[in-house]
Amino acid sequence: MLSSEARFETEIRQSLPGMRVMVNGEHLRGKLKRLAMEPPIRLLSRLILKRMPIPASTRALWDLSERPAYLLGLNFAARQAIREGVRAFSAVEFGVAGGNGLIVLEKEAAAISRDHDLAISVVGFDRGSGGLPDFIGDHRDHPDIWKPGDFPMDEAALRARLSPTTQLFLGDVAASLPKFLGDQTQPPLGFISFDLDLYSSTSSALMVLSSPAARMLEHVALAFDDVDHARSHRFAGELLAIDEFNERSQRVKIDRWRGLAQNRPFPEAGYLQKMYIAHDLPAIGRSGLARNTLRRDLNQG
Repeated sequence: MLSSEARFETEIRQSLPGMRVMVNGEHLRGKLKRLAMEPPIRLLSRLILKRMPIPASTRALWDLSERPAYLLGLNFAARQAIREGVRAFSAVEFGVAGGNGLIVLEKEAAAISRDHDLAISVVGFDRGSGGLPDFIGDHRDHPDIWKPGDFPMDEAALRARLSPTTQLFLGDVAASLPKFLGDQTQPPLGFISFDLDLYSSTSSALMVLSSPAARMLEHVALAFDDVDHARSHRFAGELLAIDEFNERSQRVKIDRWRGLAQNRPFPEAGYLQKMYIAHDLPAIGRSGLARNTLRRDLNQG
């Protein structure tokens, strides 16, 4: 039986009868993969891949998920955990609201767990049935976009859909976060989604990275939902919370996920601009690579 990759290559070739293949083996596969990512062929490629049982890492590359940011972040976290020799990590969603995102996070965490043989703890934080809290009284919580009470949760309906292993922390995040951080059985943070909408709530949630009790991988994938509205700016909302976090925190710094759009079939996907990485600087400083020396030999003239 053909592997998913071999079936994909066969279907691409059959879909492009005018293409003359002049190479073989690995070189051919590389050329086909690059060709499959080119417009407009990439659209056909994605349709083919949707019909195939492909690994989660391939779906992450092709944005084949209800929440591609979640799948991308989870896949990055899995690779980082393996690199560090860690067999488990936490995936956290701040701002659960109705719960659609948390359900997808569960689903994609299960897929990544199967593919990489890792344990992934799924955790959600939300205020609950009250929706968004009262604002701090100035421009920073974006009263031009949100209002208190937005996005209330139906807790009973959500819990009926969630896996019993998924943890749900309800209430003000500043009050509920210490309980999570104080539980030393929680695996290190690997992926976090921030969708609390407000500057004030996001600032509190970012303590998950800067608290002395925080446990995290050296590099943690982050998704910020509200950084690209027409009314988004660096003086309010999540963007201001990120800037102030970096000013306060000496150990962990948040930066854009650089180079993310490179070598992707859909580099223009909007969610890619919402992806960040939290870097644990002291942990990075203590790390050492166990590999052969890299070389860049002089080309033959």
